[in-house]
Amino acid sequence: MSPIFILTLLALILICAWAAVHVSDLISAVLVLGGYSFFLALAWAAMGSVDVAFTEAVVGAGASTVFFLLALFRTSPETAKPERIRGHSLGLAVVIALGMLLAYGALDLPKWGDPSSTTSTHVSSEYLLRSIKDTDTPNVVTSVLADYRGFDTLIETTVIFTAGIACLMIMGLKRRKS
Repeated sequence: MSPIFILTLLALILICAWAAVHVSDLISAVLVLGGYSFFLALAWAAMGSVDVAFTEAVVGAGASTVFFLLALFRTSPETAKPERIRGHSLGLAVVIALGMLLAYGALDLPKWGDPSSTTSTHVSSEYLLRSIKDTDTPNVVTSVLADYRGFDTLIETTVIFTAGIACLMIMGLKRRKS
């Protein structure tokens, strides 16, 4: 994928993040956050991580946007008005410092697509060589998620399911009280 395309996606992600904080109403903020997740999913896909991109598209751009909109429609206009936060320059300074720290830490990561990186030489090659023989699954990503990391995937699915049930229970309790 072209570096210009990825840089354009990153610029759109930053614009959406800025807009989500600065729009005047919450519905616009929710829609901008949905766009943020959509552009992030495109960035993940452009970087070759299609499974993460799919998850970001479904959870971030899809389900989260729907849940935020449902929550907004269940509130009254008086409670849905955003309050302006005073003294946000400290928060901005913390975010910039954290961003710089993460960028500095990223310098130690292997170069993107480097075939001589540790994960490419020790882990990926074994998965690629043994995937079909060990799992009878032609898709390596599926064999890693379902077979090699099956318990991890099961626990992640259980956490997401539990969070969904908790959201439904909270919405049900709110409905009974009103």
